Amino acid sequence: MLSNEKHSHTTDSKQVDSTDVESASEVPRSEPLAAGTLQRQLKNRVIGTGLFLGTATSLRNGGPIGLLLGYMTVGTICWSVMVSLGEMVAYLPIPGGHIKLAERFVDPALSFTMGWNYWYNWVIILPAELSASAVIINYWNKSVNNAAWISICMFVVIVINLGGAGMYGECEFVFASIKVITITGLIILGIVLDLGGGPTHDRIGFRYWKDPGPFVQYNGIEGSEGRFLGWWSVMTQAAFSFIGTEIVAIAAGEAKNPRRNLPKAIRRVYIRILLFYIGGTIIIGLLVPSDNEGLNLADGTAASSPFVIAIKNAGISSLPSVVNAALLTSAWSAASSDLYTSSRALYGLAVSGNAPKVFMKTTRKGLPLLSIIFCSLFSGLAYMGINSGAGKVFGWFANMTAVAGLMTWFGISVTYLRFYAGLKAQHFDRSTMPFASSLQPYAAWYAMIACIVICFFSGWSVFLKDNWDQATFVTNYFPLMLFPVLYIGAKLYYKKPWVKPEDMDFVTDIAEIEAEMYDEPPPRNKLEAFWGWLVSLLACYR
Repeated sequence: MLSNEKHSHTTDSKQVDSTDVESASEVPRSEPLAAGTLQRQLKNRVIGTGLFLGTATSLRNGGPIGLLLGYMTVGTICWSVMVSLGEMVAYLPIPGGHIKLAERFVDPALSFTMGWNYWYNWVIILPAELSASAVIINYWNKSVNNAAWISICMFVVIVINLGGAGMYGECEFVFASIKVITITGLIILGIVLDLGGGPTHDRIGFRYWKDPGPFVQYNGIEGSEGRFLGWWSVMTQAAFSFIGTEIVAIAAGEAKNPRRNLPKAIRRVYIRILLFYIGGTIIIGLLVPSDNEGLNLADGTAASSPFVIAIKNAGISSLPSVVNAALLTSAWSAASSDLYTSSRALYGLAVSGNAPKVFMKTTRKGLPLLSIIFCSLFSGLAYMGINSGAGKVFGWFANMTAVAGLMTWFGISVTYLRFYAGLKAQHFDRSTMPFASSLQPYAAWYAMIACIVICFFSGWSVFLKDNWDQATFVTNYFPLMLFPVLYIGAKLYYKKPWVKPEDMDFVTDIAEIEAEMYDEPPPRNKLEAFWGWLVSLLACYR
């Protein structure tokens, strides 16, 4: 949906090869991406403000156990989506990924809906990251109006994108490296601090799991109901942290030797979930009490980052500023990636005939200038934080992004269930496929249902007594309603039924894909093998 057919490199269309909206060059190319290149391009979605900053709200609402269980729950949904997606893209690594697969195995309406939802998902998160940048900078200076910080960050992001894929790639490589080093260092430092290795030699252990307690009684509601609501309040924010994992499917069309490299990336998903997200949330829950006043993002200070709070509490005076600077580069990186992704998504929609053709126009070097300018206009929404508070605005846009992302996961799960039905109807042996999970189709059913349930109840807190908030209601339920509206509209336009399982096409493009497969040379020594494993391990998340 977001691109032309595979390997279409006509010069008159000036199109970018494939729908790799994360990594497409500004000029057509035929050279595939090597595995390491693919990993580096995905790394900018590894770690971001969701984990560094958004966990503050989750810890405050859910407590350390509520935070951990929330991330574990969404982690299982993420894994279920990825094994479903992995089976499809490993078998059919075509440009456009899950968006084109929806057209092939469901109908054009779902593909259209997922294409526009994908663009919306990335364009609406841009102001969220700019708001996060303002929150982080407020750690050093609160006297300057947030509009100044937002404008500066916006300028940097737009310049990086106008510099083309070369400048974007170089900046992202640096930013991604900083992120990986930062989260790894913070987890190690957290373990040391918890065991009493800080300047105060205070051994914290599980102290905060006892007082103020493992759960928070949400909104003062007593008993198991309050604890359950505290855990449930974590779900949407946790989803915001995980959204973006599906980029591996978009990059599949350009990946080198995809039938061998993509299954490797998918199989390591659970390791990354455990290492970064579960490990990170455990450390946060151990080091910061859930009733710490600094966890309130609405006050607009970067001290709201649980990691910064933990370091300050440990009595380390200079390190919080260093960590905060790393968090700022994370927000910049995410914002730059969001503009790059959304502009290429819009360009791809125009190429497919699903957006105005004016967005197909490029510079002589192939830069989709009008798409970049149009998408950058949405960054102005970050100025809402001037009056409402940057932290609060960050929460609004994080909610919208999380729900839109969950609906993308829902669409992927639906597509896989149709894909599975087609394989069964045509008597395909799944054990012979490049990647297959023994938990299917149950994992896809679980992910599909869980995504809808979380989206439907994402704004439940506004219905509590004396807790109505119009902004929270709109930001949670607008993207949920947008998905069916787009689908129904596209269905009425295309007027095509769902593809029948027995009519699904599992053959087109297979000969080309199989011809491109080859056995990669084994690592020359143990150090090279370990390095390859480490690079792939650190590659896939927000």
